Amino acid sequence: MALKRVAVVLLPLSVWGLALALAPCFTAMAAPTAYQIPNTFVHEVPSKGTNRAYQVWVDLPASYASGNKQYPVVFVTDPQYAFTLVHGIRHLLGRRGQNIEDFILVGLALPANEDASESRSRDYTPTNALKNPKRRADQYGANVYGEAQAYRHYVESEVFPLIASQYRADMSRKVFIGHSYGALWGATTLLSKPDMFQAYILGSPSFWFDDKVIFRLEQHYATNHKDLKAQVLLFAGSFETPGPGPRHYKDTDLVGDMQRFKDVLKRRQYPSLQLKGDVVQGEDHFTVYTAVVGRGLLKILPGYGPYISG
Repeated sequence: MALKRVAVVLLPLSVWGLALALAPCFTAMAAPTAYQIPNTFVHEVPSKGTNRAYQVWVDLPASYASGNKQYPVVFVTDPQYAFTLVHGIRHLLGRRGQNIEDFILVGLALPANEDASESRSRDYTPTNALKNPKRRADQYGANVYGEAQAYRHYVESEVFPLIASQYRADMSRKVFIGHSYGALWGATTLLSKPDMFQAYILGSPSFWFDDKVIFRLEQHYATNHKDLKAQVLLFAGSFETPGPGPRHYKDTDLVGDMQRFKDVLKRRQYPSLQLKGDVVQGEDHFTVYTAVVGRGLLKILPGYGPYISG
């Protein structure tokens, strides 16, 4: 039976008689239903290796219903905020494929029965920072770190086959978007299995993690490889560096770390690497993500054009 909610009206005692006389006019109101984004689906895809209860969220563009086109696939971490934001940018900025090519959006959801901070710290980080004697206690409050490789295996071996089998997905055109710890996971994947995605959009990457271990991972990759075949866009907000304002960091320098990472990769002169790094003016760690997504998708997945802005 559907729940009903009765409207309750508070009236002065002097008008209760009138209210009672008009009582038949007050009708029960149906309980509101939850809004659902059209063309979205949730798949239960638990990790067989770890038995964790992950979900995969899928959002199809409006054009998917007609024709038999295969679509590029955009994968996002932290979908609790990224999924609806990227969906909205595809709708508003994409203009049904004119500015940004239509794509299938996939949200890599963390287990709903776990604390999100704990899950991110475990799945998105490449090493166990708790073993580092030089670690700062205020930077590492989670119980487990360093399972990025296991999470990468889960995405590759269990999520990718699901998307390939259930949707008209062009799995040769996979785009990754990550922010903060999510971008750290993306960079770790880039330096361990670069062809897992064809393009990486990495916003505000947490390259400070574990005494900047990402640069040791990069050195290891460069020692064993002569090429890095990927398109990589790096972004950081101009306030993500030490400064006097309330939006500045006090001592963390994401801008400097991002630029250093870009410069190191450029010096390798990998013939197949397409690399760009930008500092987005007037943005901090929370506000920069919208710009990261919009600028990144315009570059990685340009539409059929001409570009329209309104």
